[in-house]
Amino acid sequence: MSGYASFGSLFLLAILASSRSYAQQLITPNYVYHSCPNATTYSKNSKYSTNLKSLLNSLSSNSESSSSGFFNTTAGQSPDVVFGLFLCRGDVSPEVCRDCVVFATKDSLNRCPNVRNVLLYYDECMLRYSNRNILSTLNTNGGMILYNTQNDTSKRQYSIRFFVVSSLIEAANEASDNPRKFAVTKANFTASQSLYGLVQCTPDLTSEDCLQCLQLTISQLVTDQIGARYIVPSCSSRYEFFLFYNESATRTPRPTRRGEGGNSFVIIIAIVVPVTGAFLLFVAVFIFRAKKRRTVYETEPLAEDKDDITTAGSLQFHFKAIEAATDNFSQTNKLGQGGFGEVYKGTFPSGIQVAVKRLSKTSGQGEREFENEVVVVAKLQHRNLVRLLGYCLEGEEKILVYEFVPNKSLDYFLFDSTMQSQLDWKRRNKIIGGIARGILYLHQDSRLTIIHRDLKAGNILLDVDMNPKVADFGMARIFGMDQTEANTRRVVGTYGYMSPEYAMYGQFSMKSDVYSFGVLVLEIISGKKNSSLYHLDDSVGNLVSYTWRLWNNESPLELVDPTFRDNFQTTEITRCIHIALLCVQEEAEDRPTMSVILQMLTTSSIALAVPRPPGFFFRGRDDQVNRAGRLIDASALCSVDDASITSVAPR
Repeated sequence: MSGYASFGSLFLLAILASSRSYAQQLITPNYVYHSCPNATTYSKNSKYSTNLKSLLNSLSSNSESSSSGFFNTTAGQSPDVVFGLFLCRGDVSPEVCRDCVVFATKDSLNRCPNVRNVLLYYDECMLRYSNRNILSTLNTNGGMILYNTQNDTSKRQYSIRFFVVSSLIEAANEASDNPRKFAVTKANFTASQSLYGLVQCTPDLTSEDCLQCLQLTISQLVTDQIGARYIVPSCSSRYEFFLFYNESATRTPRPTRRGEGGNSFVIIIAIVVPVTGAFLLFVAVFIFRAKKRRTVYETEPLAEDKDDITTAGSLQFHFKAIEAATDNFSQTNKLGQGGFGEVYKGTFPSGIQVAVKRLSKTSGQGEREFENEVVVVAKLQHRNLVRLLGYCLEGEEKILVYEFVPNKSLDYFLFDSTMQSQLDWKRRNKIIGGIARGILYLHQDSRLTIIHRDLKAGNILLDVDMNPKVADFGMARIFGMDQTEANTRRVVGTYGYMSPEYAMYGQFSMKSDVYSFGVLVLEIISGKKNSSLYHLDDSVGNLVSYTWRLWNNESPLELVDPTFRDNFQTTEITRCIHIALLCVQEEAEDRPTMSVILQMLTTSSIALAVPRPPGFFFRGRDDQVNRAGRLIDASALCSVDDASITSVAPR
């Protein structure tokens, strides 16, 4: 009997040991990736090291009491202050969240020793800390894409893309509106197959920032695979064709209640032990199979400067889908026409609206070159740029698909007497700043330098809140202009906005865009087209010349749109006129850069230089010449209409 007792004891001990082993496997987080650039490090015995340990202890201890799965805090004081947070995936239990965070606080010091800025991602949670303030701050830098490498030839990527994007955008809208900043989605892809999606932001973001972050990650998702996720510090998006999250996550679990009465210990053991044994057997089989069927992912950091075609598949749309969305490019859906082609409004079955630019068929690019340029431009993301969603390339058709911006273009409001009143000075001033930020991003802050070359009121679109979005950037690249870094044999753009060196000699640079920006600012302030004054009075010339005369006569406020009445600050609007005149100076080297322009617009304490005569200045007989030998016959160089020129032989 004692032998049987010993055997039973050993059996129970084995069960307990195995259950502990399986439990450890279950609660150990599934590592995804980490980011800890060693540009900023700290010494082992420094004050920062002490503060970091205090912060990690705080995060670890608060993981047990955090009901929301999110916590942020700081430790220490400047200059050794540490900011930190953890975020658990919205569908995991408090116990799994706690175990993941506790593990991550220890793992961070192993993976990223002596590094100040650290981001760790696991399937169940993420941990982040920095010597810079990361709390309640949107950060979309250093994106990481992971994708499912299992092949599935039964799906065409263009059919997946619309399905994925529309499903996840709906989830993104839901997540941005709820306090947890978390949402899941399930949609029927076919009669027998469902698509599952999950989106999440850190809950300290505003709804607007959360939605912007999720829209960015969704737009960057690879959709030529059967599953993918995109992760940035502030949010993440993921889709799969298998259930990867807990469907009951949104339901409140029933609390376990302690039994009452005189149930005997023997009965409890008789019930619990067999059930426990069966459960452990099930867990063992599940883990064994899960390891065999574990999805294989490949990681590709998008921070690398790769302009190849590797991500083009996720951007490509099918021509028939675009044709159906635009009702076969019907005139009722036509939004406009520019030098590069016609633009149509498109609506897909999911309800997503887009702007479809059907390029004219004069581009000299081959298919691969066209795709490469689209990939480059599509990676540019800024709140003041219209987002390029993708392209279509079939036969002679070359089509670009953009986000749809509802309030048309700036010229629709600016140059219409019935619409001008909707843009008071406060709104126009905000539009000027937004345009400056968008162009600065193209010139300096993006991964490569983009010169717009056709900046004008018609290429500034306005969203529902009247925020400006620069459109048609990168068109010279996409359309395949024969160009070098400094000059081109094909001048593209709109006369009146073109700088002298570009219009006459085909020489373009960032300062060409600065000139166009200056003209645009004068139009925004006055509510008049640059060319409109030419028609009214030949002696006045264009708006730039008219402004220069007013400036020399010390009466710049005569330029101001009368619809403002007195609802503006004189010093503020005069400063904007001054900055615009600095932008349109004849010599490119005299014009400020966009970074300096933005500083001048936002900081009134910065002193402004005295402007020199502008390019294309219509000089009268009484005008004084400030630069000898710089007189030009402007009427022979300027076009007085606003047509975009796509093929002009420069002088």
